[in-house]
Amino acid sequence: MFSKEEYDDWKIWMQVHLAAQDDDMWSVITDGPMKIMKANTAFALFDGVREYVEKKTNEYTNEDKKKANLDNVSRDILYKTLDKNMFSKIKTCTTAKEIWEKLFQICEGNDETKEKN
Repeated sequence: MFSKEEYDDWKIWMQVHLAAQDDDMWSVITDGPMKIMKANTAFALFDGVREYVEKKTNEYTNEDKKKANLDNVSRDILYKTLDKNMFSKIKTCTTAKEIWEKLFQICEGNDETKEKN
């Protein structure tokens, strides 16, 4: 369970736990929800570089669906570690990245953003 007093340890446990769920899980925490891309066939290669566009959800393969869902899985894992008090502080966050950043702000932020015990 999350504890402000043991935030440093919790953070390490979560990093390892999330990474163990899927190799791309940590990038969801650091970069935000995954965008599922495809080559844009409407344009030819330009200097050997292909342009990519985001896939529509009806084009997703099963693997794409799994990757696109990683943010939901990450949020679920993070939510389950929080008590009601801390959950109330992050429940407006819409992505796992926002949750992680808000918890960081509360526990490690500067004097203006860090919560006092």
